[in-house]
Amino acid sequence: MDRVQTAEHGETAEPVNSSAADATPEPSPEPTPGPASGSPPLRHRHRVMAWAAGLLMVVPALVTACRALDTDAVTPVPQLLAFLPWLTVPAALALLLAAVTRRRVLTFVTVLVLGATAWSTVPYMPQTVISYGLPLARVKVIAANVEFGQGTGSLVELVRRERPQLVFVSECDRACRSTLTKTFAAALPHYASVEGEGSTGSIVLSSYPLTDWRMIPAAMGMPGATAEIAGVPVRLQLAHPLPPVPRQVSLWKRELGRVKDAVAAQRTGPMLVAGDFNASQDHAAFRAILAAGGLQDAARRADRSRAPTWPTEGPLPPFVQIDHVLVRDFSVREVRFPDIPGSDHRAVLADLDLRGPR
Repeated sequence: MDRVQTAEHGETAEPVNSSAADATPEPSPEPTPGPASGSPPLRHRHRVMAWAAGLLMVVPALVTACRALDTDAVTPVPQLLAFLPWLTVPAALALLLAAVTRRRVLTFVTVLVLGATAWSTVPYMPQTVISYGLPLARVKVIAANVEFGQGTGSLVELVRRERPQLVFVSECDRACRSTLTKTFAAALPHYASVEGEGSTGSIVLSSYPLTDWRMIPAAMGMPGATAEIAGVPVRLQLAHPLPPVPRQVSLWKRELGRVKDAVAAQRTGPMLVAGDFNASQDHAAFRAILAAGGLQDAARRADRSRAPTWPTEGPLPPFVQIDHVLVRDFSVREVRFPDIPGSDHRAVLADLDLRGPR
C-alpha cells in the first residue's frame, strides 16, 4: 500500500517494514582485550619487585661499603659485619628480582652490590712476605671460652686428649681456675691468670716457665706473660674484649685498641695472641691488631678462616669465627675447632712450629 492516513490526526505515516521491525538486534561483540589491557597489573608487580630489590640491597651495600672503607662505623654495622658472608643471599635475591623487572639500571646496580659483597668475603690476609728459619719446637695451642666456667669439664677432657703445651681460657671463673690448675699441675704447671667470677676470669696455662706477667686493662681478664720455648722468649697474650653489643661499641673498640697497642709495643720476636676476640676478620679493629703486630691468623694460614666458632647454643647455627690464634714467627701445621659442650663457643686448636731467626 502506498500511504496510510491516521483516523485521529490525518497525518500521513511512512510505510513500516514489518520484517525489519520484528527482527531482534544482534548484540555487539565484546571487545577483545589487547596486549596492553594486562599491563597495569604487570607494571604494578614490577614496581613492587623493584622496591623489594632496592630494600634487599640496603644492608649488603652498607656493610660492604664499610668493609671496603676499613671502618666498623657505629651500630648496627659492627653487628652486621659478623654476617658479611651471608649477606650475599639478599644481594643475590635482589639481583633476581631486578632481572625480572627488566630495569637495566637497577639490574646493573644489584650486580655491583652482589659482586662487591662476594669480593668482601674473600679471607683477609696482611700483604706480607713470610720467610721462616729452621723449626725449633712443635707447640700445640688451645684457645677456649668456657662460658662462665660451664664448659670446664669439656675443656679438661679436650686437654687430656690433645696434650697441648699452651692453653688460653676465657670466662674461667674461680672454680674453673681451681679445677684446671689442680688437674694439670704436672702437665701445665705454670700459669698467668686474672681471677674473677662469671666472664671476668681468664687464665693462660703453660708447660713452659712464665715470666714478665702483665695484664691489659679491660672489663674481662686479659693476662699475658713471656714463655721460654726452646731457649727463645715468646710473648703470650690472652685476648677477650667486650662484645660489640649496642651501646658499648665504643668500649669494644677501645679494648681491641688496647690489644693492638700491646702487640705493637713488641714488634719483634715470636708472639702468640689467642682467645675470644669478639670480632671476626671482617672487623677493621681486628685487622688493625694483625697489622700492628705483624701477626698472622693461624686459621687463615690453614685455609680455615671461615670456619664458625660461635654461637654453638641457641636457635641459630654457628655463623662467625670470633675465636682466634694469632702468631708471629710460627708456621702452622693444622687448625681444628673442637666443640666444648657446656659453652657457646668452639675451641681453636692450633698445631704450630716455632721457627728460628730468618
